Amino acid sequence: MTQLHGTAGLGAEAVARREPENPAEQKRPRRRLSLGRVAAWAVMIAMLLITIFPFYWMLRTALSSNSALYANATSLLPVDFSWGGFERVFGLQTVDEAIAQGGSGAQLNFWLYLRNSVIVATGITVCQVFFSAMAAYAFSRLRWRGRNLVFSAFLLSLMVPIIFTLLPNFLLIRDLGLIDTLFGIMLPGLFMAPFAIFFLRQFFMNVPLEIEEAALIDGASKVRVFFALIIPMSAAPIATISILTYITAWNDYFWPLMVSYTDDSRVLTVALGAFSAQSPQSGPDWSGLMAATLVAALPMIVLFSLFAKRIVNSIGFTGIK
Repeated sequence: MTQLHGTAGLGAEAVARREPENPAEQKRPRRRLSLGRVAAWAVMIAMLLITIFPFYWMLRTALSSNSALYANATSLLPVDFSWGGFERVFGLQTVDEAIAQGGSGAQLNFWLYLRNSVIVATGITVCQVFFSAMAAYAFSRLRWRGRNLVFSAFLLSLMVPIIFTLLPNFLLIRDLGLIDTLFGIMLPGLFMAPFAIFFLRQFFMNVPLEIEEAALIDGASKVRVFFALIIPMSAAPIATISILTYITAWNDYFWPLMVSYTDDSRVLTVALGAFSAQSPQSGPDWSGLMAATLVAALPMIVLFSLFAKRIVNSIGFTGIK
């Protein structure tokens, strides 16, 4: 009996050691604040401020009165707070009101440029992602002669600067009679993109081969396997590459500038360039330009903020770092 009581006492003592009654004792010990950690946090905060400051300066300028900006150009706060820049962007001011507030008085057809940008970015994203997914599936699953050689050629094309392709594309679009049209802007980006093919191929190669073989045994064709099995299973990386493609198409400037000459085909990025070229007597309309830039960048900022975690996770899963 004495031995049993002694064993029970030791067990209770062990349980008491494993489960402390004081919740404070269950907390993990705090790490010591070393000089390296302080330096790392200081560098991260500095980089964060450097990254955010241009956006803040854009907002500060957009909310300032253009005529008062030159008198207090170094102020960190909006100078003579005004919504005039945004009102000029959306066409809510008359010519006299715009000139009185330091604008040029020229009208900016913002909604037409926004519509053109949405059409171009959406068309490029839908077509490019679809064709790139088909090509990625062919490179990852189908067995055909010269597959690795063709895929290497696609990877090599990633090293060609885009500026080198502008002139050949311009000559092609001119010969097709598509200059100054939305389709002419979209055509060079409608088909496959090397990065999208590489990105999706990396994910398709991680899809278990047994699932595809089971579908083939049940009588499904390769085309049906692609649309009914591979595409639904790859929703996350396809959404990621769609977002990246949409942002790239939305921010493109040089190619639309080369082939767009009228408002009917002018996208928002090119329109902002024309907006900055306006030179009223008092100088450029910085307030209106920053307001237009902020409105143009806002959809992409919101889009990236909503899907940033999914983009990072998909990139990490495919091994692209």
